Formats: sequence, C-alpha cells, structure tokens
Amino acid sequence: MKILVAARAFLPARQDYALLPRTWKGDLVAGVTVGIVALPLALAFGVSSGAGAASGLITAVIAGVIAAVFGGSNIQVSGPTGAMVVVLGPVIAAHGLGALAAVSVLAGVIVVAAGLLKLGRVVTLLPWPVIEGFTVGIAVIIFLQQVPAAFGAKPGPSSNAVISAIQAIGTVSPASVLAPVAVVTLVAVIMVASPRIHPRIPGSLIAIIIATVAAQFLDLPVTRIGALPDSLPAPMMPSLDLATITALAGSAATIAALAAIESLLSARVGASISDTGPYDADRELLGQGLASVASGFFGGMPATGAIARTAVNIRSGGRTRLAAITHALVLLAVVYLATGPVSRIPLAALAGVLMVTATRMVSLKTLRSVIGSTRADTVVFFVTALITVSFDLIEAVEIGIAAAAFFALRALVRSSGVHREEIPGPVHEGDEHIAVFRLDGALFFAAAERVLERVSAIRNVDVVIIRMSQLQILDATGARTITDIVQALERRGITVLIKGIQERHLRLVTQVGVLDSLRHHKHLFTELTPAVEHARSHVARAASARTAHNPGKNPQPVQPQATLQTPTLKED
Repeated sequence: MKILVAARAFLPARQDYALLPRTWKGDLVAGVTVGIVALPLALAFGVSSGAGAASGLITAVIAGVIAAVFGGSNIQVSGPTGAMVVVLGPVIAAHGLGALAAVSVLAGVIVVAAGLLKLGRVVTLLPWPVIEGFTVGIAVIIFLQQVPAAFGAKPGPSSNAVISAIQAIGTVSPASVLAPVAVVTLVAVIMVASPRIHPRIPGSLIAIIIATVAAQFLDLPVTRIGALPDSLPAPMMPSLDLATITALAGSAATIAALAAIESLLSARVGASISDTGPYDADRELLGQGLASVASGFFGGMPATGAIARTAVNIRSGGRTRLAAITHALVLLAVVYLATGPVSRIPLAALAGVLMVTATRMVSLKTLRSVIGSTRADTVVFFVTALITVSFDLIEAVEIGIAAAAFFALRALVRSSGVHREEIPGPVHEGDEHIAVFRLDGALFFAAAERVLERVSAIRNVDVVIIRMSQLQILDATGARTITDIVQALERRGITVLIKGIQERHLRLVTQVGVLDSLRHHKHLFTELTPAVEHARSHVARAASARTAHNPGKNPQPVQPQATLQTPTLKED
C-alpha cells in the first residue's frame, strides 16, 4: 500500500489541471507566445552544441511535452538550454554526434533515479553566490561560443570557449567578416529595441525574420542552417553496450547533475513569481529525466527546465501545464509546415540571438547585490564564475560550494567562543578564586582547540563553573573537549561544576564521558545560583585547609554549603 501511495505521487493527476476551466484561454495564448520565443532559441542551441538545428527543435517538441505532463511544476517550460549546450559541445566533439542519443538517455535515467530517491531538495543547499557565479559563467561561455559564427568562421580546435573564440578570430579575413557581423548587429539592435516598443513583442523571432529576408534579398555571403527534416524521426533505441556506457558515464553524470540543478532552480524561480502553488522537486526530476530519455530516442538533446521561457510563460498568462504543451505543439507545427523557410536562416542571426540572450542572463542589479554583500560571498561568486569559464561547470559548482562552506565554517568558528563572566550579585570574600566560563554559539571540531586552550590556561582559582545553556551546536569533538577540560582541571586540584546542559546535548555528553569526568554527580546544575553557592563552599573549605597548613594566618569564614539535589536537566 505504501508503495502505491508513493508511486501515485509521481504520476500525473487531475489536480495538475485544476485551474484549467478558468485559465485555458490564457494558457493557449501563453503557449503560442512561448513557442514563438522558443523557436529561434531551440534552433540556436542545437547549432551551438554541434548537434544541429533539427536536434534542438526535436528536443523542444519531445521534451517540452513529456516534462510538462510528468514534471512537478505547473508552469515550467522545458527544452534545450544554454547551460546544456556548454556541457554537450565537448562531449560531441570528443565522441562524435552518434553519442548524443546515448548520453541523453543515460543522463535521463540518472535524473529519474534521483527523483525516485527523493533527492530533489538537495538544490536548496546551493548558496546564492554559487548560483549567480554559475549563471554568469554560463552566460560568458554562451556568448564566446557564438563568436566564430558571428565572424563567419569555424570554431577553434580548443574545447575552452575563450581559447576557441580567439583561435577562430585569428583565421578570418577582414572581407569575410563584414556580412556576418552586419547580420549579428541587425539582430541585436532589433532585440534590444523591441521591448522598448512593447514588452510582448517577440523580438528574437522578428529579428530572425528580418535578418533572413535581408540576407536573401541582398544575397549576403553567410552560412545558413541548411536542410531540416519535415517530420519527426521514428523513435530508436540508441546503442548502450558496456563500452558505450563506460565511455559516456562521466559525461552523463555531469549532464544529469546540470539538468537537475538548472531544472529545479527554474522551477523554484517559477513558483516564487507565480500564483500556481508550490512545485514538487522530486516529481520535477522524474519528469525532466523522462524528457531527456524520450528526447534521446528521437535523436534530440538532454533537456532541462528553461528559466527564461518559464518566465515568459508566466508573464503571458500561463497557469497550467496546457501552456507548456501548447508551446511544444507550436514548434511541432513548424517542423511539419515551415522547415523550408527555417532552413534559410543565417547562422550569424542565431549567433546574434544567443549573444543578446547571454547578455540578458547577467543582471547588473544582482551583480551589485552579490558584490556588495560580504567579502566571503564576493569571493565565492568570482571563484565560481571563473572556474565555470575556465574549466568545468560541475567542478565550478563543487568548488563554489566548498568555498562557501569554508567561509561559513570560519564565520561559525568566529561566532563561537568562551567568555569569562563575573559572578552575579553581591561580591563575597573568596569570589576571586571562582571562574565562571560561558560557552557560546558552537563547540565543534573547528572551534574546540581554542576553547580548550582558553579554559585550561586559567590560574589561581579553586573552582571553575562551565555554563553550557547558551551552547547551540555541539558535536562529538566539542563534547570530548569539555571532557578533556574537566579532567585537566581536576588533575590540578580545581573543582569543575557544569551548569545548564541542554536536553538535546544530554545523550552526547553522557556517551562521550563529560558527566563521568566530574568529581561528583552533584557537580551538575540546572541553575547558576546553586552552582555559585556550591563553588563558594568549596572555596571556603580550601581556604580553611590553607589556614590549617599556615596557622599564623587568620582563618577565612566558611560559607554554609548549599543543599544540592540531583537536577532534572533543562535549558535556562
């Protein structure tokens, strides 16, 4: 029964379309709008990855439908994205175009498994500076990848986008550059000007149409997309023998991680700016994984949720999955009805679309927010961005998380500490022989040594009271450190009293031996006042003992010993 309930949570349900009777008109309009916006992007991403324009179009159609039906978001729009292009390009260059279908299926299976294992919430652990640095790095790579097409050249042999762009520029002649650069400039001007005329004008599509017509009319010497299939290919299972799986396993894992991260981030952003309710992270992974598997069967690319297209969907009135399904059907109509005109689109026009898209991915307001936050977050942001551009996307995320964890750990260590306090209330004779230490914040492996050194260095006291009621975080190393402190002080003849162990720390301190290290079980207190009274009685007895050994000195008055009971532990 539990298995059936768990399985039902991953399946499409009537609730997915609960708003449809009221929103279907808006969903259809939004779907058509997103389809128009997605067409040039699908073509451009396909070409830029090396898979071809047809592959990008097929991915947008197949993955767009599957992810919309099986995913965990009501307004997510999926398809080929710039981040996936960045990862997929080197894979195709290294293993050939024949590896595309296999790596799509393998990556999809990994994402499906992540969803079934309920790993969807892991993305919430990504720090904001890492996400922004990752986004900026991807934007830079996408822009640089378009440089060869923008100059009418072939990409350089290097797999690094920066080096490849420089190599491509070095091969062009001034005469051959004029036409493609003019097309790119025309596209960019139209895309930048369109929103200022009206925010809903599909600037990228209009720019593509005008650039294509101009190139045809003027007979410009620019490379075109070329022939496209006028129907979807029949689904085919890619070859997945052991040798292929072994060769592509690493690439598939990288693509799967990227697909999961980008899809969940897009779904989270979509949920935050829409009124369609929360998204199901685990079901979203299942839907995106199935979309990549299906795309691979039809010769397409791995798919992810697309933040830009999802935002367009929401702004255009999309509220249910019908909008994303409609967007895919619009692109399907292009495959069957308009492949002729599409085949004449200049590659430089697509390069211009992606250059403007990459530029728009970088928000100056967000950059100022990150850089103006803290020094640590600024470092994490730039480290992630630089590694994304210079090396590898997944490595960039991993190193960015590691850097963020380091700075968070350092901040936690700085916030933790041990403070010597004055004894509250009127001063009694002999109080100078009592030291009260308060443990604050966190006592764990990174901060334990500093606390040990501070408390163990105390001199000229008879009693040490350790207050633990303000201690928020305690691990085994921290608990062992308290044990070492108690044992070190007791060996020197200093009585140790512990006050305020919290209930959540009691099992740990008992297991590690903190309580056993105390001289007497009555040296454990829940309140400070009885602990101080007990400490004063110890000081008085110690003073009497010193007087007995030095009869010439006046005896110190002995304070009455406080009545002690074994306490019930609680926070104070």
